[in-house]
Amino acid sequence: MNQISNLSDIEGAEPFDGKRSRTWPWVLGVAVAGIAALLWVSSSSHETAGPGAPPPPAPVTVSTPLLRDVDTQLGFLGQFSAVDRIEIRAQVGGTLTEIDFKDGQIVHKGDLLFVIDPRPYEIKLAQANAQLKNATSRLELASAELIRSQALKRSDFGTAENVDQRAAEQSAAQAAIDDAKAQIRDAELDLEYSRVTAPFTGRIGAHLVSVGGLIAGSRAATSPTTLLTTLVSLDPIYLDFDMSESDYLAFSRERARLSGPDADRVAINLSDENRYGRVGSLDFVDNALDRSSGTIRARATVANPDFFLVPGEFARIRLAVAPPAPTLLLPDAAVMLDQSQHVVMTVSPDGTVTPKPVEVGDLRGGLRVIRSGITRDDRVIIDGLMYAIPGAKVAPKDAPIHYDAAADHQS
Repeated sequence: MNQISNLSDIEGAEPFDGKRSRTWPWVLGVAVAGIAALLWVSSSSHETAGPGAPPPPAPVTVSTPLLRDVDTQLGFLGQFSAVDRIEIRAQVGGTLTEIDFKDGQIVHKGDLLFVIDPRPYEIKLAQANAQLKNATSRLELASAELIRSQALKRSDFGTAENVDQRAAEQSAAQAAIDDAKAQIRDAELDLEYSRVTAPFTGRIGAHLVSVGGLIAGSRAATSPTTLLTTLVSLDPIYLDFDMSESDYLAFSRERARLSGPDADRVAINLSDENRYGRVGSLDFVDNALDRSSGTIRARATVANPDFFLVPGEFARIRLAVAPPAPTLLLPDAAVMLDQSQHVVMTVSPDGTVTPKPVEVGDLRGGLRVIRSGITRDDRVIIDGLMYAIPGAKVAPKDAPIHYDAAADHQS
């Protein structure tokens, strides 16, 4: 066997490079130097920065709650309904010959709406008048015969039986006259009902029949009749709403203390309005609470001379339930909602922010009613709440709270 005398003689082996082996110590030294430089820069930056100075207290605007006499009000959602609403139906049958209104127009009491062919009823009236004339002639004859029979009896040429017979004939003739007069009144009533008029002033609905249609009508409530149209009154109009049991209790306890026009006055706001510019009068509270809903029905009457309000429309309602009393008020923006409770941020004498839970009411004069949770002397943050961190120090600046009386009529 041949001995291997050189590494290059091994199959697949690379020749040894002395230069590459000498470069590795130099590369390693450069890497170590770079890491050392980075560590030095980092430590130098920390040493030069040093601990930062505490920031100054954040500026906030504070004010004590505004104390003002305001009444207690409850808010509800109501719906308008017509005082009078009827279905206009035919009371006599026949062919419809006229429609004397436009769908949806305002009609006044006594205005002509429909005409049903009156000729059959004119004939019936003429027949009743003829029966009256016939009965009148019979009465005249019976009366004359009774007089003659009575004269014959006095002269002994007649009998009492004959007198009684003539008297009965006279009574029958008189009954026939009474029947004929009743038939005349019945025919006149049918003829009158052939002209359908508006029973009250209001807005009429669409006509449900057409000219030439055959109308079924009867004055008897049990007989089928044709529905012609509907009519609703508009002035005044009802506003119905429901009170919860708690609201009803507050209403019942406090309302006795109210007097004058404010006792029954309600303020009304339509869905597209931003002011409670309409007023009504509370005139009805039901006599029992509904078991299923736990509410009680109430109603206000609202004047509607321009017929703007219509049945079925919704509106918001404010009802005063207690006379004016001293009440704390704050800007609504100063009250925050924290989960299930309302909170305001107050500032203690040393400038520390302290949160306080409060019970709120409705908006009055553009301000939020505060029922409990703070006192008249508390300094409440009304601006700068983003800096109001509980326990932090702030720099308070006092500012007044303004009451906007015109906003009492706004939503």
